[in-house]
Amino acid sequence: MSKKIEIGRAVGAGLRDIIPELARLRVAVFRAWPYLYDGNEAYEASYLQTYVRSPSAAVILARSEGRIVGASTCLKLTDETENVIAPFRAPGWDPDRVFYFGESVLLPEFRGRGIGVAFFNGREAHARAVSGCDFATFCAVQRPADHPARPAGYEPLDVFWGRRGFTRRPDLRCEMDWTDLGEPGESTKTLVFWLKSLSGAPLPPETR
Repeated sequence: MSKKIEIGRAVGAGLRDIIPELARLRVAVFRAWPYLYDGNEAYEASYLQTYVRSPSAAVILARSEGRIVGASTCLKLTDETENVIAPFRAPGWDPDRVFYFGESVLLPEFRGRGIGVAFFNGREAHARAVSGCDFATFCAVQRPADHPARPAGYEPLDVFWGRRGFTRRPDLRCEMDWTDLGEPGESTKTLVFWLKSLSGAPLPPETR
């Protein structure tokens, strides 16, 4: 019998007690393709303080028998780092109109049960409740099709994201640095943004 999953939300100071558990989960899940992240819990715990401090932030949680098995982050784009905001400023967009959906992590044994849909629904509901943002966005790492670590038969999540109403925007890119498994140090990765209207406002045209 499948274990019951409970979906909840944590904000602000309510995140403090679960940061160690979230950090462990993120390090474990992000080791897999396509992120291949050779991370550590101390860095992740420090990064998650962003969500404690931001008045717009929330983490949507999936719990099974009291244990956190999945988590999905979000906050206003203006509360993110400059490398994430800059691609929107460059073509003249107002970052204050955009809500940023950060990372989603879910243990493999709990996938295929609709939790990913619940994460998107929860983040969109939160964005509408705490902001007047017109758009939601997230970004996904780009890996070459012939990357040696790419699993056989791997299917990207593009179709799933499209079903959630998001449009891939190759004109909006950012760079992030992290250490891949097996690398001696950090290297720069390119991530492409996906965009959805929350208010019915039309998506700005692509810039080239």
